[in-house]
Amino acid sequence: MCGISACILLPAASIIGHRSCTERANTPYNREIKRDHEANGVAKGLAADLKASVDRITHRGPDDSGIWISANEQVGLAHCRLSINDLSSAGRQPLHSNDNEIHAVVNGEIYDYDRLRHECETVHNYPFQSDSDSELVVALYKVFGAPDFLTHLRGEFAFVLYDNREGVQRVIAVRDRYGIKPLVYTRVGSKLLVASEAKAFLPLGWKPRWDVRAIADAGWMFNDRTLFRGVRKVLPGHYLDITEQGGVRQVKYWDAEYEDKVGPLNHKSGPRLIAFPQSKPETRTMDEMVSGVRERLVESVRLRLRADVPVGIYLSGGIDSSAIAGIVTELARKEKVKIGNEEATRVTCFSVAFPETSGFDESRIAERTAAWLGVKTIKKTITEDTLAEDFADAVFHCEHHHFDLNFVAKFALSTLPREHGVKVVLTGEGADEHFAGYPYFPAEFLREADEALPDFPLSQKDDLRSEMFKAVEREMRDIWRRAGATAYEDKPASASIAGVGATAMSNNLLAWHPTATLFAPWLQTRQGDYDCRRTVLGSHASDVQAKMRSRWHPLHTAMYMWNKNSLPNVLLSCLGDRTEMAHSVEARTPFLDHHLTEYVNRLPPSVKLRYAAESETGELGPTWTASSMALQSFNEKWILRQAVRPYITDELYKRKKHPFLAPTRWAKDGPLHRMFKRLLTQRAVEHLGFVNYATIQEAMDIAWGEKADAKAFRLLVYCGAWVTLSQRMCVAKADVSDWEGLV
Repeated sequence: MCGISACILLPAASIIGHRSCTERANTPYNREIKRDHEANGVAKGLAADLKASVDRITHRGPDDSGIWISANEQVGLAHCRLSINDLSSAGRQPLHSNDNEIHAVVNGEIYDYDRLRHECETVHNYPFQSDSDSELVVALYKVFGAPDFLTHLRGEFAFVLYDNREGVQRVIAVRDRYGIKPLVYTRVGSKLLVASEAKAFLPLGWKPRWDVRAIADAGWMFNDRTLFRGVRKVLPGHYLDITEQGGVRQVKYWDAEYEDKVGPLNHKSGPRLIAFPQSKPETRTMDEMVSGVRERLVESVRLRLRADVPVGIYLSGGIDSSAIAGIVTELARKEKVKIGNEEATRVTCFSVAFPETSGFDESRIAERTAAWLGVKTIKKTITEDTLAEDFADAVFHCEHHHFDLNFVAKFALSTLPREHGVKVVLTGEGADEHFAGYPYFPAEFLREADEALPDFPLSQKDDLRSEMFKAVEREMRDIWRRAGATAYEDKPASASIAGVGATAMSNNLLAWHPTATLFAPWLQTRQGDYDCRRTVLGSHASDVQAKMRSRWHPLHTAMYMWNKNSLPNVLLSCLGDRTEMAHSVEARTPFLDHHLTEYVNRLPPSVKLRYAAESETGELGPTWTASSMALQSFNEKWILRQAVRPYITDELYKRKKHPFLAPTRWAKDGPLHRMFKRLLTQRAVEHLGFVNYATIQEAMDIAWGEKADAKAFRLLVYCGAWVTLSQRMCVAKADVSDWEGLV
């Protein structure tokens, strides 16, 4: 795990060819940067600039750093290291092939290391120079070439690789399948810059400006744009291919796929031949499917325990992280699997505690789980003072806004592992996404019958399913309103080749997008009546939208949309890598192992969400109410519950999903109120250039106390993040010239 930065000098032909991808950089201020930056001379200053670049993200790798520049000074690679595997100097980066023609900087972890290394050594005679898993990137690339070598990579990773062999010369910048590790790029003059975080671009001549359209139309959350003009993300499952002949192209190497909801065409005889789809029932037994999930999950956890440092677990009050803790405990006790570099039977767990009176605290459940497993748990109590003190630092590391203060709590939690000598933690992210754990999934499950399991009640009883669908939609809108989100029930649906289900899911994905009243009048005018659902749907290629319309069950369409949008751009960012690596902690996500997810994606919808007219739900918590009867009649993540039943308590087995959120009701004149008042001054807000200060004034008046308006509080959180980034990263004030058309 680490931070990476790269500088690639683009040939003139590549710059022209690249214009369509980075035309945002073709502005007078960028050309001016080029002259100022290159006045020092590339050869003289590039090494110093790259060192300064990785120094900006040294929190990602405080243990070591290294720089390599090609002989022709066309490519520079920089790396700051968090030592996890092979703690010796042999594991230093940048990495180089045995013939010194292939060079790379790698962030992340490659699993199944022993098997892959053995294959490279014995079958392909590749001589390794270290025991670092990162060296597999260079070895596999040399053996299989691109893109074929990517199929062998298992884990979370982002890397830049330069192949200097004659006749091949290329640079590729790769991001893992789910976007667990960040990778962004931009252009400054004739240079393409690639890094783990945008702040690493600052010493390389980048002058940040807001991408106001990406903020206003939610593009930063749904496509490759970011909050910053000209800064793009390498998309999950994609890589940049940079060659003199082809310029810079973003290429997809992997995508999620789901089982067809219908089988091959059948033909009806008669006066004319008519083709029609036939149902495709599931042939596996329930026991086979449960065992399939369990075996793959246990193997995923086992692989992620390999490290030359101690490994811990982030333990919440939910089933996902608790299942991970239970599996680790059993592997250690029954199979004597090492927990990192320790031959121990008790893994160390880290938990968050909110004030008990807030209704958001799950620490008591986590403690009961830890006691049942016989493991050690260390708790971080999150107070209002904690949230106020850590807000700015957490935002700076995330580089984007968020609707809730849960990311600040995650930032604070991530101080604990390093304080207790733990560099690596396992987490439960990815389970809700693949086993239908969120409350907005049931509506899409009910939209169509599950023909894979035609004997199930909701597959047989259309009237029941229709009534349930209406009730679930109504209850979900009520949840959104109470949480301070936006419900789009009065907004007519726009036509889409993806079908009505995809449009409806877009409403849920946009629930936390700021309403237009937050933006300055000039931006509201430019935005007009633009329907942000176009941004959501437009983020998916036409062939994917065709699958949504005709091949996938609506539940799988909804899950695909979430996994391509909110998962990488929000959950795995401000609730994942960014807040963890801010404190030099590597998090590993067993539920996002693609061997597991590819199996789960092919399971029928009805084993992920199971209807039960009467079900035990436990305490309601802040999300559910006694009136949420239709939603509570579903056992979300049903097959996961069965698969992990041996590893969890009865309490967790029966408990409904409770999202990890922070309280939104805080006292007037308390630490958060005072912090936001200091931060959101008229001068600071108006310096953003795209926010309506009158809206912030109004929100500040009604966001506090017993009758606090949750939506108003969230507006302050959004704007507070923008002001923080403006001040910390010296972002120029936005104006009309920063409005950009969709690309």
